[in-house]
Amino acid sequence: MSTRDVILDAAAEVMAERGLANVTTRQIARAAGLTEAALYKHFAGKADLMVAVMRERSPDFSPLAGALRGGGGLADALTAVAGAAIELYRAGFPMFASVFADPATLAAHTEELRQEGAGPHRANEALAAYLRAEQRAGRVRAGADVRAAAGLLLGACFQYAFLGHMSEAGFRDDEEAVAAFVGTLLESLTPTPPPCPPPSA
Repeated sequence: MSTRDVILDAAAEVMAERGLANVTTRQIARAAGLTEAALYKHFAGKADLMVAVMRERSPDFSPLAGALRGGGGLADALTAVAGAAIELYRAGFPMFASVFADPATLAAHTEELRQEGAGPHRANEALAAYLRAEQRAGRVRAGADVRAAAGLLLGACFQYAFLGHMSEAGFRDDEEAVAAFVGTLLESLTPTPPPCPPPSA
């Protein structure tokens, strides 16, 4: 592992433990087993280092997209997405909370994401696109708002992960939460079967 990677790993760990506002380059250097001088050979300063941490050590949203390519039916895909989302949000909260505490780092990171066409909204867009395709195939109700449906599922997962850090999340475990979220969403997405014809006389 390169010295730069060692510094980024140490910075991400210290940032999650202490919060961005309380982190110093001395603490990061100590956690990396290096001197501050060695740290400054790779990064211009704390702000430069923190932006690099957000860019290279933030939780990866690709498992959400991968869940949509896993095959199976609509319920299976939504279940996989919800499970991946809960894991992602739960793992990312310490870092997300830290960067929101520092407006300059947040602004720099947001601008990087904008320039790269990336960001957490991509998960919503990918899920909405999947649901739109299912809609065209007749497996999602024609009048359903797929963008809202994607936001409702991912939003529920985000809140559940957040509450898990703060208090009881209201469900026995992740599996129960996922089943409840997906089941409730499917009730509004699944096409209503045509009525049965009356029996002939």
